Amino acid sequence: MHLALMGNLAFFAMQTQLDPQQAQKLAMAILAIMPLFIIVALAIVIVPVWFICKKAGFSPWLSLLNIVPLGGLILLYVLAFSEWRVVPAAPPGWPPAPPSPPQF
Repeated sequence: MHLALMGNLAFFAMQTQLDPQQAQKLAMAILAIMPLFIIVALAIVIVPVWFICKKAGFSPWLSLLNIVPLGGLILLYVLAFSEWRVVPAAPPGWPPAPPSPPQF
């Protein structure tokens, strides 16, 4: 996403002759906004993974592995091939109700 945006801006800059001062202002604007996009993108990924790790019985802090390159892939394999430390939920209506005493 960011590369496409930067590529479009570079193409625009090549088509219209920007003076260096305009190019510097454009670059500073991009550098000011880019960290916000990165933080939002990380939050979109980390929040669901946090809940998945918590429900699987792992430390939710493992979700921060998504920040590291290839960390999300490693976490995916850990979640897929390890035994989850949770007790399965009982189906609804379990245990069955005891039989009612006979009515005379």
